Amino acid sequence: MAKDKNPVTRRGFGKAVAQAGAAAAVPAVLAGTASGQIATPAPGQVGPVLVGNYAMVDQLRVGGIGIRGRGMADLRMMLGDERVKFVAIADIRNSAREMVKSAVDKYYGNNECVMYKDPTEILARKDIDVLLIATSDRWHGPMAMWAAQSGKDMYIEKPGAMSIMESYALADNCRRYGVVYQSGCQRRNQYAFEFAVGLARSGKLGRLLAVHADTAIGLGAVDAGGHGWWAADAPEPDPLVFDWDKWLGPCLWRPYNSAYADRGRGEFWDFHAGLLEWASHTVAMAQWAADMEHTEPVEYAPEGGIFRGDGLISRYNINCRYANGVKLVLRNHSWNLLGSCSNRFEGTEGWVETGDSGRIEVSPNLKSLLPTRQGKRYDPTAEHIREFLQCVRSRTAPRANADVTCHAHVASHAAWICAQLNRKLTWDPAKRMFLNDEEANRMRSRAYREPWRMEALATNM
Repeated sequence: MAKDKNPVTRRGFGKAVAQAGAAAAVPAVLAGTASGQIATPAPGQVGPVLVGNYAMVDQLRVGGIGIRGRGMADLRMMLGDERVKFVAIADIRNSAREMVKSAVDKYYGNNECVMYKDPTEILARKDIDVLLIATSDRWHGPMAMWAAQSGKDMYIEKPGAMSIMESYALADNCRRYGVVYQSGCQRRNQYAFEFAVGLARSGKLGRLLAVHADTAIGLGAVDAGGHGWWAADAPEPDPLVFDWDKWLGPCLWRPYNSAYADRGRGEFWDFHAGLLEWASHTVAMAQWAADMEHTEPVEYAPEGGIFRGDGLISRYNINCRYANGVKLVLRNHSWNLLGSCSNRFEGTEGWVETGDSGRIEVSPNLKSLLPTRQGKRYDPTAEHIREFLQCVRSRTAPRANADVTCHAHVASHAAWICAQLNRKLTWDPAKRMFLNDEEANRMRSRAYREPWRMEALATNM
């Protein structure tokens, strides 16, 4: 395990990232361009074809940041690619980094996986090509921006960002530094969803009228009205064992409580991205079906559903409208019990619907189009990671790239703001702001605690 010779403060943490990013960004320019310039990618590319010379190497060296739970599933899928070598793990929790090292070393039959407490040490390693980032929600945006600034491609768990402006900053950074980004929205490589999207885009539903996204637990799982402040239940742990300050990151300070540390996001709004728990998947799928992946709806209106005294929200719809008239409907309940993260697409000639069950249902007039391959629930993560690794080598954009993720997140965050304010909102995608609503515009960002600044995160600190 690498020794923590120089413990990093919050301010020093940012400085170290900046230095790492500046050093690592050099390979992200085309040969022949002036040092420090960012090459303009060709259509369909995310960056120079030979960035990091990935297209020419047999093996990609991968490092991980914050891998537990879902991240371990991602790791197993990544290890299944013989052209991947996982070499290092960074985590502020000693038990987590030891767990990952043990699993990796057992897989390879050696003792070579290096452990770091501080993510900046992994960001600074020039020999690491790709990062697997599976931290809690609040760290996804900052880690992705720093990874981009360090010139590293990344597979990162969803949701990508905690606010509208953080979503834009993430996408802007990935574009600027020419890195390949894949969000863990694995359903974009799941057959039933692919089929439903393809049917909507084929014209066989007629003129598309509405796309529906099930957000289910999104508004009902967090203390939307408050912050769930809990008293400290123990002294802060030794930073070498569990660094509480880095665990909080840019979030508002809270006293150490093991419930925060163990559950991390699901019950506490300050650590949670609102309805993006499921909307990360379903809104992105709906925008894909509507051919609206590079913009957002321009209108948001709440229908039914009110915040209760406990801060949760009851059954609701949020009705959104794109500039072309197509509706996006976000709802926290399903339709035909087709499983979690369900989508429904409706046109003038029929509808299609699917969910995690793997089953596909269509309107009676379209029954002849139903595939025989359906009804099987499975995890498409392996296919999703395989696509990502192929895109790293070809320097092309994967399905859940930073731009697609950004616009789906902005739409979801805007809908969440609409639900909280319980009034109709008008959004200008070009200006990245709500029209004539100062209160809503203030909610586009979240407060960061000192010394964190989003502007600094997005520009090498």
